[in-house]
Formats: sequence, C-alpha cells, structure tokens
Amino acid sequence: MKGSVQTLESRVLQTLEYNKIIEYVAEHSTFSAGQTLIEQLTPENNFEDVVRLLEETDEALAILRLRGNVPMGGMKDIRPHAKRAQMDGMLSSVELMEISSTIRASRILRQFIETIIEDEDVTIPHFIAKKEAFPILTDLEREINHSIDENGHVMDGASEQLRSIRQGLRTQESRVRERLESYTRGRNAAKMLSDAIVTIRNDRYVIPVKAEYRSHYGGVIHDMSSSGQTLFIEPDAVVQANNEIRNLKVKEQEEVERILIELSLSVQTVAHDLFVLVNLLAEVDAILAKAKYGTAHKYTKPTVNDKGYIRLSQATHPLIPVEEAVANDIEFGKDVTTIVITGPNTGGKTVTLKTVGLCTLMAQAGIPIPALDGSELAVFNAVYADIGDEQSIEQSLSTFSSRMVNIVDILQKYDEHSLLLFDELGSGTDPQEGAALAISILDEVHGKGARVLATTHYPELKAYGYNRPGMTNASVEFDIDTLSPTYRLLIGVPGRSNAFEISERLGLDKQIIDRAKSFTGTDRGEVESMIASLEDSRLRSEKDADETHAILLETERLKRELEEEWNQFNQQKEKLETKAKEKAKTIVEDAKREAEAVISDLRAMRLNAGANVKEHELIDARKRLDEATPAGNQPAPVQAKAAPRPLQVGDEVQVLQYGQKGTLLEKTSSEDWIVQIGILKMNIKESGLEYVKPKKEKQPVVTTSVRNRSGHVKLELDLRGERYEDAIQRTEKYIDDALLSNYHQVSIIHGKGTGALRQGVQQYLKNHSRVKGYRFGEASEGGHGVTVVELK
Repeated sequence: MKGSVQTLESRVLQTLEYNKIIEYVAEHSTFSAGQTLIEQLTPENNFEDVVRLLEETDEALAILRLRGNVPMGGMKDIRPHAKRAQMDGMLSSVELMEISSTIRASRILRQFIETIIEDEDVTIPHFIAKKEAFPILTDLEREINHSIDENGHVMDGASEQLRSIRQGLRTQESRVRERLESYTRGRNAAKMLSDAIVTIRNDRYVIPVKAEYRSHYGGVIHDMSSSGQTLFIEPDAVVQANNEIRNLKVKEQEEVERILIELSLSVQTVAHDLFVLVNLLAEVDAILAKAKYGTAHKYTKPTVNDKGYIRLSQATHPLIPVEEAVANDIEFGKDVTTIVITGPNTGGKTVTLKTVGLCTLMAQAGIPIPALDGSELAVFNAVYADIGDEQSIEQSLSTFSSRMVNIVDILQKYDEHSLLLFDELGSGTDPQEGAALAISILDEVHGKGARVLATTHYPELKAYGYNRPGMTNASVEFDIDTLSPTYRLLIGVPGRSNAFEISERLGLDKQIIDRAKSFTGTDRGEVESMIASLEDSRLRSEKDADETHAILLETERLKRELEEEWNQFNQQKEKLETKAKEKAKTIVEDAKREAEAVISDLRAMRLNAGANVKEHELIDARKRLDEATPAGNQPAPVQAKAAPRPLQVGDEVQVLQYGQKGTLLEKTSSEDWIVQIGILKMNIKESGLEYVKPKKEKQPVVTTSVRNRSGHVKLELDLRGERYEDAIQRTEKYIDDALLSNYHQVSIIHGKGTGALRQGVQQYLKNHSRVKGYRFGEASEGGHGVTVVELK
C-alpha cells in the first residue's frame, strides 16, 4: 500500500507474541551471524521489500523440498577477526583457521547453488544473486591452509625455518629424555626415585627423586610434592640441554608469531570482503531458517497485495498446538473492511484477532504462515492492537482508563493503510456508555478507510453491521448440546448470548426463564430471532455445500477413472503397435536373409558352372527370391531417393527391395529397367532403383584433435553402466578436471554389482599421487556404491 511509512511498535509485537515466533525461527539457524539477524528481524512495511522477502523464502522452500538440506557447516562470525586485522592486530592460529573454514564453507555453498541451477528445474534468482555477490577468497584460504591445520595448529611446513627449528627441538628433547630415562633404569632407581618416570616442571624435563637422595643427582629443584617427600630435580647432566630446548622454543615462538603476523596482513588486505561475505552468509542462513521453520510446521508462503485485502484459508494460531488449534477461513478488506465479532467469552474471539495480526506480521517479515496454500495478505504500513488488560499500576488507572489511553494513542497514529485490532472494545465501564463509545470509535476508523477487526460482547453491536455499508458481523460458534464453544468463526452471523438456552438445559425452571425473557424487551427478542434465523440459514447452506462437495468428489473420482482407462487404452495400443512393428521387422529381416542366400547360391552356381547354368535353375532362384519378399508374390516397390541425374544404361544402382547392387542393361519402358544382379537379369521398376555414385580414390585426410573442456566440473562422477576400460579412462580425466577446479572432495558413483569396477577405481585412486585418501560413502551418500575421494 502507498502512504506515509510508520513503524510497527514493539508493544504491538509483544502483544501479538511476534517475539515468540522469532525465537522459534532462530532455533532453525545454523550460523551465529544468521541467528543474530533473525533475532533482529522486524516486519517490513514497504510492499516491494515484503515481496522480495517472501520470494527469497519461497526459493529456500523449493531448495529444501528438492535437496532436503543446504550445506552451511563450518561458518564462523569472523567479522571481529577482520576488524582486528584492520587495526594491525596479530590474529591467532585458531582465528585464522576460522577464517579459512568460513571461506571454504562459502565456496561449498556457492558450488551447491550452481549444481541446483544445472540439475534442477527450479528458478532461484535471489539465491543466484547472493551467490554471485560472494567474494572469491580462494587465495587467502589456500595461504592459511598451507600454514595452519584444521585444529588451529601452525604446521611445520609453514616455513623452512620453522621446520628446521622444530626438528632440532625434537632431537634435543629426545636426547634429554634418553639421558633422564637412563637414570630411571639405573640399579638405584627403585631406591632413590619415587617413580621411574620422566616428567616436566616449568617447561623443563625432570625426574621425581626422594628427598633424602637429592644430593646424589645434584642439579636444580623445580618442585616438590605436597608431602615434601618427593623433589622434582633437573640433574646437572641435562641442565645445558634443557637450556638449549628453552632457546629453541623461544625461536619457535618467534617464528610462529612472524608467520601469524604475515597471515594477518593478508587478512587485512581483504578485510572488507570478509565483512561482505559474512553478511551474505548470514542473510542466506536467515532465509533458510525461515524456510526450515515453515517446512517443519507445514506452513505456506502467502501472496501479498497493496490493496488492504486479506483472505486466509484454514488459518490457525501458530502458537497453539496443532492438535488443539481450530482452522478458520477469514476474508475481508474489499467490499467489507470492518468485522465485528460478537459472542460469549472464552469462545475464541481474541484468538481470531491474534491469528490475523500475527499472520500479517509473519508475512511482512518473510516468514511462512499457518494457512493453506493460496492465502493472501495485505502489506500494511502499521499494525495496531488493543488486546487484553494493560492497566497501568504506576498511573493508578482502571482497566477502562488503561485501555482508553492505548486506543487514544492508536487513533492519533493510524491511517487508511493500517490494520486495527480491538479486543472487547468499550469494555470496563457502563455497558450502555461502553457500547456507544465502541460504535463511535468503529464509525471513526471505518470511515477513514482502515482495516478493522474488533470483538465485543455488547448486545447493541449485534445488529451494528446490518445497516452500515462495508461492515459485517461475525461470531464464534457455540454448541448448545455440549454447552461449549466450537471455536469456528462464522462471518455474517452475530453471536447469540445463549443464556436462556444454557440455563434451561442446566435445569432452571421454565417459568423463571419466561419471566426473564419478558424483561428483555421486544427489540432484543427480534434481534435474537433474527440471529437464530441466520444460523438456520447458515446450517442449511452448509448442508447444501457438503452435498455439493460430495457430488464434486464423486465427479472427480469418475474423471480419474476415465483418465486411467484412457491411459490404459493408449498404453495397450502402443504395445500392440510396437509388437506389430517388431513382427514386421522380423519378417523383413528373414526375407532379407533369404534373398541374400539366393544371391549367394546364384554366385556359387556361376562360379561352379560358369556359363552353363540351366534355365530351370535360374527360374527356381527367381521364384525363391520372389517368395522371400514379405508382401507376397510380387514385392512392393520401395520409393527411391531423388536421383542426382537421370538413370542411364551402364549405371550401377541399388535395388532397394532386395538390398543388392546391380547394373542397368536396358530400359524396356518409361518405368521399367532390366537390371543385371549377379548372373540374374530382372525387370525392376525405376522407382525401386537408386543411383550409386562411382567410388573415388580416397585422399589422405589430416585431422586435428581438439580437446574441449567443460567450463564446469560436477562434484560427482557416475560410472554405472560403463565398461571397465572406459570407466577407468573417465575416472582419470575426471580426477584431473577436479584438481584443476581446486576441489578438495569429490564422489565417484560405481554401484555395487560384482565389485570389479569398484576395485578398479579404488586401485587407480590408491596409486594417484594427488589423492589424499578415499572411503566408502555414508548411508545417506550411497553406501558401498559410492567412493568419496579427498584430493590434495
């Protein structure tokens, strides 16, 4: 909707329990920065922004429906690390590892989105836009991974100097331990040592010596036991070696710090990109959290409009357990812009108000709503609610005064682009005055064009909507037989008090009830009669609707049955046609084989008998050739392709009906030729002949092999159905392509079968220098039919 932009006050969000919805949505977040984004999520009041939020959520719902989940592991909120790097601070190895992990997670997510674009029939423009905006920081990831392992430890290979220092340190430590262990193995060890071990105190190697033998070893005492009976002594023989260890550790620390400072400077150069990356990952995580929340509860994405129109189909309150919630259809905002719900307390009127308000807030925040697909909501500039007892103790205000303060505040802020929710409007004061105030307030907000949903128990408002255009009454159904509400909303029907009916069912004397009815007045009785008539009409309408629905279901069933029978007929028809074609093909093939046998026999006769072939033998061969055709006595002429030029005597032709080549001898008529086929001469129609060009001498052809590489390599290779040699060749090429694409992990699908293909692939991987390792897939990845490969 157009108009002045107002903010949704935090009091309204609290009143409608929007904050609880946000808490549930945040539980589905997997990234701390995304969770923070969800916790700060407030409804938008700009129509284009709301449309974008809902489209993003709808794309996430589609992705979850197709893939089940999205890889979001390994992400850390590294913005504080990037900020400290910008301030020339030295990052720790753990912080650098978290930066690398986050970059890697973004790369995996980017590849995941790319595979969806390639493999799935789904449109996800918002996710594509975010993927395209991801900064590419592969160089920094590679630089960090070269120096720091996944546990946050600076590796020996980070620099040649560090490798040398640590090798010297390990050598020196080994010597010290060997020297001290010689003391623990000495013949006096059991007598002089408390325990035959080498331990460390103050970063120096020591042995536990009984106090009375301290002078035997000499050296430096670094600690003693709580009883004083054991001294941890560094013997003189290893003091100098321990000093050397200390010096090497200092050098090690200095080199580690140099490496960390160098890496921190690399982070500093791309700090802005890291901020952008984390913000984008947080946005994706927040969108997925909303979609996961909707999927978990089977909520749907509504359509939205800027016309103030609301149509909820089978909507429920999202905070009421699904087994207890009653679904209702609610529609207003076009011809009817104000609904007044009347009826007894505890009937569900307040729940209806909160359902409409909360669904509106959820939709304007891009969160799926608890209603059937096809529901529609309006985007309001503001939602205002006066629900419940908000009495101010500090101001010593009564319930009525407290509520009126809130209503006055609403009336000062609302406009025609607002949604107003009033619960028990005008309550807390004299019924007659309260009803008058309620009518006046409703006239005011309705006249200004706002969308209004109000509840009341005043009888004066029961006929309120019948004489005012754009207004209607509604009620919550009450079952007289069970003396309890059904919580079904009935739009167009005001609520009845049901006091007399309930009292009579509970055993109150009928004479007392009749006397009470006489006190209510004629108008009250007419209103109650009108309401009862409306309820009867509604029940008849519902009965007719149920019967119509049953007929519709039966019609749909018959339609489905007819469609199934028609499909079966078409399938049977296709089967018969296929069978007929196969039979015809078999006949033709048999005929062709027989014709070839005849020709072969004729050739053999010519070779064996030369020119002395008897006439009856030629006649018999001609008869066999005619009988070989599937059409019967005379083969049907086969239409030849358009000849490149008119046929001439001496031309070589293909006799299509026999599949043999021959030479044209003579043209006997405009349509017939005498053709020499081997030693046979036959009269063939020109339409059954096809000119054969004379073969030319082949020229040497120089070919150039061009290898065309696809611009994108998938994360898996499917070898099922491949021959063994072809599969190994494809595996070799695929591993090369994956290494060029900088993949660290890929999957090869070989199936289970006999296991020969699996063994061949794994044997190849075992001998590949760039394969770090491989394993069978997990159950969710394909089990023993898949090999997951880790690349260096």
